Amino acid sequence: MRIGILGLGRIGAFHAETLAALDAVDSLVVADPFSDAATAAAERFGAEIADSPEAVLAAGVDGVVVAAATDAHPVLIRTAVEAGVPVFCEKPVARTMTEGVEVLKAVAGHDVPVQIGYNRRFDAAFVAARAAVQAGELGKLHTVRSTTLDPAPPPAAYIAASGGIFRDCSVHDFDVIRWVTGREVTEVYAVGGNRGADFIREAGDADTTGAVLTLDDGTIAVVSNSRHNTRGYDVRMEIHGFADSIAVGLEDKLPLRSVEPGATFPAGTPHDFFMDRFAAAYRAELTAFTEVVAGARPSPCTIEDALEAGWIAEACTLSLREHRPVTVAEVRRG
Repeated sequence: MRIGILGLGRIGAFHAETLAALDAVDSLVVADPFSDAATAAAERFGAEIADSPEAVLAAGVDGVVVAAATDAHPVLIRTAVEAGVPVFCEKPVARTMTEGVEVLKAVAGHDVPVQIGYNRRFDAAFVAARAAVQAGELGKLHTVRSTTLDPAPPPAAYIAASGGIFRDCSVHDFDVIRWVTGREVTEVYAVGGNRGADFIREAGDADTTGAVLTLDDGTIAVVSNSRHNTRGYDVRMEIHGFADSIAVGLEDKLPLRSVEPGATFPAGTPHDFFMDRFAAAYRAELTAFTEVVAGARPSPCTIEDALEAGWIAEACTLSLREHRPVTVAEVRRG
């Protein structure tokens, strides 16, 4: 099949490399406002260059991958859907929940699949964790712990436009908690601080946060995030039930040093970047998109799914600001 790519920054170029290696993909058509990025992709992957998103969609593509800046997501999703082209879009759907809801309404009634990029749904260990929960292996759940710790903060320009740590980082934890447990979040209480980069504080954001989520069956989920984890990129999840407990990320590349006498675990080189930690997941995610394009499966992460994680992020942002518990229903009402 023929796939278009809109946006060839860090993640867009990575997606181009992944797609070019998939057996299902015969050719790529790419567009980026910076011509050098498009030229580099053409040279590396034999991609055809188009001068606009509209030109990509008119080039006979079977599906399109949106990896452009967040502000462009709403119009690109809508344009692709109106053209009848299945679309994969990196999260978030839009910068604000209001815009995201507008996108959902705009594409309603169109029989064109949209897949939003939440790669942890395609990581082998998270997939196994979900299967264990669904099979009842853990019994009734009582506690979930989810962690995302970045090795270093992103650039100041990114922080200034990201919408905050809950919206750009924690949202991955929120999505995968919903996906693994099959439950909805009803209430949150969030805390945060900033003891690192001054530019994060100046942007009104926190660099380290914690959130307690109450799920609709009474399960408690604890989410921990930080922009500062010098040892590496740390993504883990623990799921505890009355019959068993399991963990995601408990492997030799875990960026954690044990001080137990005689301990040799973890012994590998720590993960240092999200593309390292989730390379296989990204490949599985885009393979799934080719199956969506082919009509072999429905979207594995819909706009509705992405918005649910977004509402949790909104609730945590408000909770941190006002130092109080916040229900998801409260922020959904606006």
